[in-house]
Amino acid sequence: MASVPATPPPSSPSIASTVKAYSLPLLLFAGALFYQLCVIPNAFPPSHYDVLKIESHSSAEKVKEAYEELELRWKSGVEVSDTLETLKIQYAYELLTNPLWKRDYDIFGIDEQHHVIETVSKRYAEKSISELDFPLLDAPSSESIDHSFKVITASNAQSLFLDAKPWVIQLHSFGSKRCAQFSEIWKKIASSLDGIANIGMVELGEIQLAIHFADKRSTGKPYFRNGLPSLIAIPSGCRAANCFTRFDGELSVDAVTDWFATTVLALPQIMYHSKESLVPHFLAKTSPHKVKVIFFSKTGERAAPFIRQAAKDYWAYASFAFILWREEDSSYWWTAFGVESAPSIVFLKGPGVKPVVHHGSVNSSLFLNLMESNKQQELRQLRSMTSMELGCDPRGYSRAGYDTAIWYCAIAVGRLSPELNKMRETLYRLQETLSKYKELDASNEDQSLAPAVDAFKRKRLTFTWLDGEKQEAYCQFYLGSAASIDTCGQRRGVVDEPRLFIIRYLRNTSYENTRTQEMTKWKSLLVQDMVNDEDHVGQFVARYNGAADDASQIMQWIASIIADGDSRDLPFFKFRSPKLVPDDTEPVWSRTAQIGLLKSMKLRILNFVTGIYDYLDDPRIGPTLLLGALVSLGTIWLRGSQPVQPPRPNQPSPEANSGDESERRQRRRERVRTRSNKDQPTSITDLDPPDAYQMPLSDSD
Repeated sequence: MASVPATPPPSSPSIASTVKAYSLPLLLFAGALFYQLCVIPNAFPPSHYDVLKIESHSSAEKVKEAYEELELRWKSGVEVSDTLETLKIQYAYELLTNPLWKRDYDIFGIDEQHHVIETVSKRYAEKSISELDFPLLDAPSSESIDHSFKVITASNAQSLFLDAKPWVIQLHSFGSKRCAQFSEIWKKIASSLDGIANIGMVELGEIQLAIHFADKRSTGKPYFRNGLPSLIAIPSGCRAANCFTRFDGELSVDAVTDWFATTVLALPQIMYHSKESLVPHFLAKTSPHKVKVIFFSKTGERAAPFIRQAAKDYWAYASFAFILWREEDSSYWWTAFGVESAPSIVFLKGPGVKPVVHHGSVNSSLFLNLMESNKQQELRQLRSMTSMELGCDPRGYSRAGYDTAIWYCAIAVGRLSPELNKMRETLYRLQETLSKYKELDASNEDQSLAPAVDAFKRKRLTFTWLDGEKQEAYCQFYLGSAASIDTCGQRRGVVDEPRLFIIRYLRNTSYENTRTQEMTKWKSLLVQDMVNDEDHVGQFVARYNGAADDASQIMQWIASIIADGDSRDLPFFKFRSPKLVPDDTEPVWSRTAQIGLLKSMKLRILNFVTGIYDYLDDPRIGPTLLLGALVSLGTIWLRGSQPVQPPRPNQPSPEANSGDESERRQRRRERVRTRSNKDQPTSITDLDPPDAYQMPLSDSD
C-alpha cells in the first residue's frame, strides 16, 4: 500500500521579510525619536529665565530677586558655582534687567550679544569668581541712531503707504548695537535711493507694527531670521504682507541698493566696459540714433539707483555704459573724449560732434538736468517717431507753425557706414554754421546764403539723416530706383554711397478747406481714414550731385534751392508717399536686467526653501511621526494576524481553470462558425440539389 506523504507544516516568516514588512513604522519611530532627542533640544535651548530658575516672561523685580538669592548662596557657601555657570547667570541678569533688551528678547527672541559668554569664559578660564569683571554687556547710546528719517508708527502707517513710491523700511531697536553701527550705512543708502523711494524706520517699541513686519515661526511667534537691523521693501500699491520683500544679505550700501533696484524696481543694470570692448560691444551695437552716455568710475561700484532709473526712463533716447578709470589709460581717454579724471560723465551726440564732458560726482537732480539737456543728438535721425517733430512729414506739420506755406527738409540718406558718418558730420557743420549766422549782422553775410540763413532762422529748414537700409521704400521713392542701388536697402557689395536730397513742402490752403468739407460731408469712418491717409502737402524733391564732403558747395546748393522754391509759383502736386517703417520696439529689459530678474526669482525660491526649513523646529512634528508609526504598526499587525483560508476542495486548480478556459474559447469559435454558415444564402455552386445525378465520365482524355 502506497504511503501518502504528509503535508509539511507552514514555514514561519524569515527575519528579513518581517523587517521589510515593518520598515515603515520603524522608520517613522526612528524619526520621531531623533526629532525629540536631537532636534527639539537644539531648537529650544534653555532660556535665560531657566538659568535664573524662574518662570518665562517674569518681571524685572523677580529677576533681581532670583539673582540676589543665587548671589547670597554663592557668598554663604551653600552652593558652589563654576565660572561658566556664573557668567551665564550674570549675563541673564544684565539682559533681563534692561527694559529694551528684555522687551526684544521676550517678544522677538533677539539676543545679539550671546557670543559674549564664550568670549569672557575663555578670558577667565583659570580665574576664580571673585576675579570676574562685571558688567558684561554695554548698552548702546540712543544718540548713535539717526532719528531724522521718517518714523512709522501705528497711527500714521495707513496714510504713509498711500504714496505711489515704493518704501524701504528699517526695523531697528534702540537697544541694539548692530543697529547703532548700521546708522552711517543707512544714511548712504537713503542718499542713494533719494528720489526713487521713500525711506522709513520702525522701532520695535511699535509692537503691533513690528510683529506685522517680522517673520513668523510655525508656532506663530514673531522673530527676525537675520537679526537686527532688518530691511523690508514694500512695492507701490502693496497692501498685504505677502508682497513684502525682505533683504537677506550683507548690510552694505552696494548690496542693499542693488537688491532694491533689481528686485523691487526692476531696473536694468549698466555694464562695465574696458578700453578694448567699448567700441565693439557698446558703440557698435547700440542704436545709431541714441546718445551714448558713458560714466567713468574710480571705485568700480554699481550704478546708483537714480542712474539706473534714468536708463529706464530715457531708453528711447540714450544708451548707458560704465568704464573703470585707470591711470595708465588716462591719455587714451583724454584723446578720445577729453576726459581728465574720474568720476566724470561723457555724452556722445553723433559723429563730428564734440563730446559733452561733466567732471565730478552728480546727484539725482543734477544728473536729470544733464540728461534733459543732452538727450537728443545734434543731427537727429528721421524716424517714424521724429518725423512730425522735425517737420519732415507730408501730413502738413512744419516747425515754423501751421501758417507756414513752404518749408524744406535736407536729408542725408545711406547705409550705416563711415561714408554716411562723414556726410552726417558735414550736415552738422552746416547746421552749426547757419546757427552762428543768426548772431551776425545781416549786412556782413554772404547774400547768396541769405535764403538758407533766413529759412533756418525761421525754422523753415531742417537738417536730418535717414537709415537707407531700414527705410528702403522711403529711400527709393525719393531717389529713384537707378540712383538708390548703392544707397538704399540691404548691402549688396562693398560700396556704400550716401546721398543728399532736399524736399520742398507746399501747403495748399484751398485743398485743406475742401478736404475739411469732404470729411464733414462724408460721415463714413472708412472715407475719413482714406482722406487722412493721403499726403496733405505737395512735395518737390531736388537731389544733390556734387562732392559729398564740400560743405560750402552744399550750402550754396541749399540756398539756391530755397531761393528758387520761395520765388517760383510751382503747381500743387500731391501724391501718396510711403510711410516710414515703424521703429523697433526696444524692450526696457536689457540682458543684464533679465539676469537680475532671474537672481530675484532665485532669491524668492531660496526664501521659500528657508521658510520650509523654519518649520522643521515645530514641536508638533515629533508626536506626528510617532502617531504615524503607531498607526502603520497597528495596520500591519492586523493584516498579519488574520488567518489564511485554505483552498476549497471543489475549487478548481489554476491548471484546470486554464484548460476550461481554452475549451470555452474553442466552443465559442465553433458557434460563431456555425452561425455564419446558417446565414449564408443557398447557391447551386455550394450545395447539391436532392435530385442531382452524377454522370459517369468516359475513358477518353
